[in-house]
Amino acid sequence: MTYKHLTTRELTLIADFHRQDIKAYLAAKLLKRSTETVYRVYRFLNTGKTITQYLKQYQRNKRRCGRKPITLPNAEVDYITNQIRKGWTPDTIIGRNEMNISCSMRTLYRMFERGQYGFAVSQLPMKGQRHPNGYVEHRGKAGQLGRSIYQRYQDFPDYQHEFGHLEADTVQGKAHHGAVMTLVERKSKLEIVLNVHYKTAESVNYHLDQWLSKMPRHLFKSITFDNGKEFAGWREIANKHDIQTYFAEVGAPNQRGLNENTNGLLHRDGLSKRKDFRNLPDELVTQLMSYRNRIPRKSLHYRTPLEVFIENLTDAQLVYF
Repeated sequence: MTYKHLTTRELTLIADFHRQDIKAYLAAKLLKRSTETVYRVYRFLNTGKTITQYLKQYQRNKRRCGRKPITLPNAEVDYITNQIRKGWTPDTIIGRNEMNISCSMRTLYRMFERGQYGFAVSQLPMKGQRHPNGYVEHRGKAGQLGRSIYQRYQDFPDYQHEFGHLEADTVQGKAHHGAVMTLVERKSKLEIVLNVHYKTAESVNYHLDQWLSKMPRHLFKSITFDNGKEFAGWREIANKHDIQTYFAEVGAPNQRGLNENTNGLLHRDGLSKRKDFRNLPDELVTQLMSYRNRIPRKSLHYRTPLEVFIENLTDAQLVYF
């Protein structure tokens, strides 16, 4: 049962009843309140104090009510700070459970919202920006380039739970200068970033061919592209590496949601849209890719994409590497 505190109007009435020497139990009946509640105010007034003083004391007491703020040991604060720098979220820190934290996940998020211990919401990954319903993407599209994404579900009925399926896209820099190509393996969520420098079909094909040539043949079963013009040379890749290729519908990036979300995180990690990607150092791209693949994910039961990817490699493939 929720307790309802006395209102200012009720306190004024009780003070009037007290001055008129009306018994507390009668005042309680008139106010439809507990007799003890009214007696408490009467006893305070009997000491010679005023109802204004009672109200001020009540307000001071109320400020002290409720749960006391949770404080974390210095070791836990240092651990959380270090893990956030690595790209972890409060959810990952609690879920991974590498160190016992003296609060719940929600409480830890609240600490970030309040700025407690120097934590800041701006340190956490983006929540994403959604386009309005009915939004259609038109930039740099060449129409439907190849087989529809719906054919993929027929060719691979267990696609959602099967290892070896990639989603691909390109990310451009400032004023569309330069580009990198991103591929994400769906089951492990491992991200591969290829420094293609230019968003052209020739550059994309060259770097994708170089990368696939280093991989065991048939390690990857399919690649799902968007309909950007830079993927117009998909047949060469499909034929040379014996890999199935599919295309999302024109203007439907949500059909490659994992890839789109990962691209957004990549922007935050260091490949800002304010950078010119034409002369991007390969070392930086490799470093960012390694950083992202070592962050535990809730959807992977708080394992890292790299750990899950390695789990799905056979012994023969590991020897190959």
